[in-house]
Amino acid sequence: MSLNDKLVLITGAARRVGREIALAVAQAGGDVVIHYHTSQAEAESLQGEIDRLGRRAFLLQADLEDMAKVESIVSRAGKHGPLFALINNAAIFESLSWKNTTLEAWNRHLLINLTVPFLLSQAFAGWLPEGETGRIINLLDWRALRPGADHLPYTTSKAALAALTHSLAIALAPRITVNGLALGAILPPEEGIAPRNILDRVPAGRWADLQEVGQAATFLLDGPAYITGEIIHIDGGRHLV
Repeated sequence: MSLNDKLVLITGAARRVGREIALAVAQAGGDVVIHYHTSQAEAESLQGEIDRLGRRAFLLQADLEDMAKVESIVSRAGKHGPLFALINNAAIFESLSWKNTTLEAWNRHLLINLTVPFLLSQAFAGWLPEGETGRIINLLDWRALRPGADHLPYTTSKAALAALTHSLAIALAPRITVNGLALGAILPPEEGIAPRNILDRVPAGRWADLQEVGQAATFLLDGPAYITGEIIHIDGGRHLV
């Protein structure tokens, strides 16, 4: 697969899953706009890795809770060349139940995990020159399609993002495809040690290889344009049990 010098904007690209997707895009021949908030050192390190792959990488700092900054992200990214794709990867993930979810936490999850992807998708679609085609990928979670009581504001925001993915696939057709990747046991959570039994309900019986996420992302970027409104689970079958 080759992305043929195409420019891809990835939010939250400096670390973890976003970083792996950025490297996969570069390895497939694409260039990357690396959005980050506070992870400047990690973003610069990733930029160096992409440079060594012979591809271009551009840094874009923005606080996604600052709407003025959010509104300028696509136009700032577009200064580096015509954008081909937007990957809404940045998200917050807090372990909150219905009982300890505050209004502030609820609104923050909806803002970062749902509203910002919508605003960036809206800006990307409006920015894309007439006659050009593009692609949007939203990073979801297997919980989004089988929500439970845990991580309540996070799960709710991701479920809404799944609905937004389907709606935008219709609204932005045929020029822009909109798809989602629903992740499972990819990386241990940052806020603590993963439960020992986390793999008990994963039919694949293992954690994902990060490269598998990158492979899926590049497939949706460079694969058939007849695929839109699709949500691909990368969870080892977790959503089935």
